Amino acid sequence: MTDHVSDRWTVSTRTRGSSVAVLLMVVVVVAGVLAPVFAPRAVIQDLFFILTMLVLAQCWNLLAGYAGLVSVGQQAFVGFGAYAMFAAVSLLGLDPLVSIAIGGVAALLLSVPTAFFVFRLQGAYFAIGTWVIAEVVRLSLAQWKALGGGTGTSLPSGATRDMPGVRLVADLLHVRGPQATDIVCYWLALILAIATIGFIYRLLRSKQGLGLAAVRDNREAARSVGVDPTWTKSFVYLVAAFITGLTGALIYVQKARISPDAAFSVPDWTAYVIFIVVIGGIGTIEGPIVGVIVFYILQNLLADYGSLYLLFLGLLGILIMLFAPRGLWGLFANRSGIQLFPIRRMLAARTDTKAHGGGA
Repeated sequence: MTDHVSDRWTVSTRTRGSSVAVLLMVVVVVAGVLAPVFAPRAVIQDLFFILTMLVLAQCWNLLAGYAGLVSVGQQAFVGFGAYAMFAAVSLLGLDPLVSIAIGGVAALLLSVPTAFFVFRLQGAYFAIGTWVIAEVVRLSLAQWKALGGGTGTSLPSGATRDMPGVRLVADLLHVRGPQATDIVCYWLALILAIATIGFIYRLLRSKQGLGLAAVRDNREAARSVGVDPTWTKSFVYLVAAFITGLTGALIYVQKARISPDAAFSVPDWTAYVIFIVVIGGIGTIEGPIVGVIVFYILQNLLADYGSLYLLFLGLLGILIMLFAPRGLWGLFANRSGIQLFPIRRMLAARTDTKAHGGGA
């Protein structure tokens, strides 16, 4: 009976929107790659900002939306990855591209002892614990006189200009060195965003993704069916730290200057990221994409209003949590049934003739 059913049915995650999404993503990626050819420098810088914030939002969403780990200390990995990159370039004389990878590895190494500490905490205590760790890291690096102490420092003159690909881009597109550096950083951000979304999507569609959802929904029930909650959450925490560290290092290669207050800024690297995920839709891959676009538009429209801008963002976040708890994308998906990155498994009838006995 079981075999008969399995011959006629299959488990599928495809929806009516997913096939269209593939074509749409190809178009967006191609347009993104070609953007520096026709877009001015200001637009490239804005796209770089959008892509890096998207990566940070996807990482936080992976923690909070899929693992149930609400962290308010992700700035620890942004800042630590950035400082590790600065140390590799300024003190060791390494290439900035290599140093970006070092920043990611440094953040990963930092996450190992911090995970041991914060995983002993639950709920609000976990969130507070992550913030405390971020503050400890910030205060510690503020004492590092070789990298400017509390006032910060800049990358050595010419460090970013000599990155691989910068001179080639400058010659091909007939732009100056600083603009060529922005273009290379933008392409790296585009690659990082695509890789991050692809990795998270593949993870959530795997057996490990099922285990992650089970741990988030009911820890004891997940343990009873053979899922190790500690290992599952630790894996996600370490991966998110690594990607966040890479992103922080890349951001500060483009900025070329760092200080403890900027690198460990709670509003810039945690509050805004949480806002993006909440308004877009927590627990969905599409949510941070929608959220970062809305955030960018609001930032440009309201940035001149000072503190009123922050008040409006807070009010908007509260309204969405009250009237659309699943965010703007969740509201749209509920009414349309469209999912661009479907992960929910559904039974679907086989359409091949062999499964229906057509070849008999």
